[in-house]
This record gives sequence, structure tokens and C-alpha cells, in this order.
Amino acid sequence: MTKSKTQEKEIKDIEIKEQIEQIQLDFPYYGYRNITHAMTRAGQPHNHKKILRIMRKHGLKSQIIKLFKSYTNSKHKFPRYSNLIKKLTITEPNYVWGADITYIRLTNGFVYLAAIIDFFTKKIRGWVLSKHLDASLTIKALSKALATNPKPKYHHSDQGVQYCDYDYVGILKENEIQISMSDKGNPYQNNITESFFKTLKYNEVYLNEYESYEEALSNIENFIEVVYHKKRLHSSLGYLPPEEFEQKLFNEKSQNLEKNLINFNKQSISLNSAKSC
Repeated sequence: MTKSKTQEKEIKDIEIKEQIEQIQLDFPYYGYRNITHAMTRAGQPHNHKKILRIMRKHGLKSQIIKLFKSYTNSKHKFPRYSNLIKKLTITEPNYVWGADITYIRLTNGFVYLAAIIDFFTKKIRGWVLSKHLDASLTIKALSKALATNPKPKYHHSDQGVQYCDYDYVGILKENEIQISMSDKGNPYQNNITESFFKTLKYNEVYLNEYESYEEALSNIENFIEVVYHKKRLHSSLGYLPPEEFEQKLFNEKSQNLEKNLINFNKQSISLNSAKSC
């Protein structure tokens, strides 16, 4: 390779490096595959091997993701429920919702986030941030989810007291939602909800220092409703954000219904023509 071509390649690599760094500002834990898809969506397509080479060359590593401790208390006397989704294949939205709680650190204390996520589309169906860790926190998140979405067939959580509470369970039973819980000592069976909390903490919470509940609420609302729902790419969704993936499903379903209706009308016309003969 001539000197001029080598210099040209270096310049292009630096340009790509700067684009990667820009993406990592918004999504610090993105690996090279997610970055490749993000750049393609932004009109800057590159081979994933090139992205990996440049990231390695310049030490652009994604943040290491750690699992988080669950903040539900499983030492209680409420009835517990079996894991109904362990071998379940989830193929549609609002089939399984997962629920969990995590804490958010303030400069002087903590607040608590209860979230409910659709296991298929990864969209957050309901969430509430509170200064108190009690049953009302999870009930408010569940009520919010049910008020704005079709009810699911299954509700999955850990065996924490907030999810075994009679009032919470009563809402699920009233809506004829089957109750599923992770096996004792195995919180990773709620890994999709855990994955959302990791995304939130590494891309929003750990990058800020919230001085008040109001500041945390404003930032987290923006992250969930704008960044996570509309921008964050999921490999399991074909590298689409949750809202775009749901819209794609809706469009495909509408198109299939329209095709079926057209075929039905054609068959009806054909049948009527045959009768008239």
C-alpha cells in the first residue's frame, strides 16, 4: 500500500472512530455489532469487521455489564407461585409481562423504580418512580400498564413480597392474568427485566448525579420514553427500537388482514357468479 493510500485509510479510520465515539456517548455498553447497525441506520454503513478492527485499535471497549441485585424482599408468608414461562415460546406482544424493582441513587438517599416490560417487544408497559419501597409502588406500575395496554396472558416476577401481596395478586386475578414467578434463588429467570435495568443504569443513571427526586424522574422519563423506546437498538428485535418494532408488527398484521379480506371478497364474487349461471 502506497503512503498516500495508507494516509487516506488512516483518515477514514479516524472519521469512523469519531462516529463510534459519538454513538458510545449515548450507548456506552454497545458492542461492535450494535454500533455497526446504528451507523447503518444513520446512513453510514460499514462492515462489522472494520468496526471491530477500529474499536480494538483505539481501545473503544463497551462498558462491562454486571447483574444487579433484586430489591424485592422474598422473606414473607404470602403464597408463592410456580414458574409458568420457563419453557414457554413467546411469539406475540402482550403475552408475557415481566415486573421488577430497582433502586436509583440520589446525592442524599435513594428512590425506587418499578417497571413492567413486554417480554416480546421489550417495550415498557408501565413504570413508576417513588421515594418509598412498598406495595403501592408496584400496584401503581401495574395499574398504569393495564390502563394503557391490552392485558397479558402471563405476569412474571420474582417471589418478592411486593408481587405476592394480596392486593397485587388480586388485581392480576381480577384481570384473569396467569401468575408466574421465578424459582427461589434464581432471579435470572427474569432476565429480560434485568436487561432493561442494566440498559437504564449504564446509559442514564451512572452518567448523572441526581440531586432530587424531581431531577431523577425527569431524566428517567426522557430515557424510557424517548431514548429506550425510540432509539435503543435490540438485536433480538432485528436491531430495531421497541416502538419501531411494534409498529412494524402492527403494519404487517394490518396488511395480512387486508389481503385476507380481498381474497374473501374475490371468493364471494366468484361464488355469486357461479350461482347466477
